[in-house]
Amino acid sequence: MNVFASLVERLADLLQPLFSTTATAAAIVLFTLLVRAAVHPLSRAAARGQKARTRLAPQLAAIRKKHAKNPERMQKAIAELHAEEKVSPLAGCLPSLLQAPAFFLMFHLFSSGRMAGHSLFAAPLGDHYADALAHGGVFGPAGLVYLVLFAIVGAVATYNYLRARRQPAPVAVEPGQPGAAVAAGMARYLPLLSFATLISVAVVPLAAALYIVTSTTWTAVERAFLYRDMPQAASVVTAA
Repeated sequence: MNVFASLVERLADLLQPLFSTTATAAAIVLFTLLVRAAVHPLSRAAARGQKARTRLAPQLAAIRKKHAKNPERMQKAIAELHAEEKVSPLAGCLPSLLQAPAFFLMFHLFSSGRMAGHSLFAAPLGDHYADALAHGGVFGPAGLVYLVLFAIVGAVATYNYLRARRQPAPVAVEPGQPGAAVAAGMARYLPLLSFATLISVAVVPLAAALYIVTSTTWTAVERAFLYRDMPQAASVVTAA
């Protein structure tokens, strides 16, 4: 945790001439961008893997149909196909898994009181939305900072949702197969989870909210770029 804290503090010192009293907030945003940039190669690999799995969907469907009564043989055949095509079913999870430690360590830092004395304009970085409401209300100085964050998150969530609706995600489970209904439901409602970020921003310290908003925005831009030639692939549900 000390490593992360020291990095944020050093970044804040470097940004002080440009951002003055908001230097720490700017350092958190920059730190988040550095974390996301570090895992971007894995995101690119995950995108390539997702496109490959989509390309292999007809073969996977054939395997499931052929070995419908032999689950063990089905899984073995799917694994062999993935190995032959050099596709990892877990590649899409790696970027999120690697970001998780950084987020939880930073969340602990943000909640430890080390943000005392630092603010984003009128909103202290260690406070929560409830504090902003208690000191000025929704349209108070601190409340307005949160309204801007909510607007950004809402815009990103709406973009993700509409993009998913325009490009329905194919479900890699044949109708009638076990799990087909669950997979179809996930493909339909998963984009709505983007709106849950609004709740996260409201309940975590403002410093952590900055991390979440920056990371969420990066994810939307990154996916739009990586999946530009196959936008529906970002939300594919796989059963392999």
